[in-house]
Amino acid sequence: MSVKSGDKAPVFSLYNSDKELVALESFRGKNVVLVFFPMAFTKVCTAELCSMRDNMNVYERLNSEILGISVDSLFTLGKFKAEQNLNFPLLSDFNKEISRAYGALYEEFVFGMKGVSKRAAFVIDKEGAIRYAEVLESAGDLPNFEAIQETLSKLN
Repeated sequence: MSVKSGDKAPVFSLYNSDKELVALESFRGKNVVLVFFPMAFTKVCTAELCSMRDNMNVYERLNSEILGISVDSLFTLGKFKAEQNLNFPLLSDFNKEISRAYGALYEEFVFGMKGVSKRAAFVIDKEGAIRYAEVLESAGDLPNFEAIQETLSKLN
């Protein structure tokens, strides 16, 4: 079951690629763009996160923070972040609890892999409510960045 617009965002604390614990609650007072992605170092995930990196000025202007989440280890995410020069935190949901809480988890993925994050995007407002929710069934699809930015602009 996935969360939807209007729901209170499930809170979490996850380790980032710098081995620091990051809590969603610490972003209260800011809008958060939460993006779940299947796997570091894959073509579509790299394109998605690099697009967000290249448009960081747009997200900053819209008073928002980007958080990327996958089930990759924080060590893998650290290498991926450095290689792609990503300018926002990548969080490891290695135990798959947060992806599941947001309804963004493939029980069965490709090549027999189980428990991989679906590509998904959520906008969480300054009070911790979900204002945009998009969970994609196809890992080859990208989130609707225009709709995300439009949602953010209405929150400011």
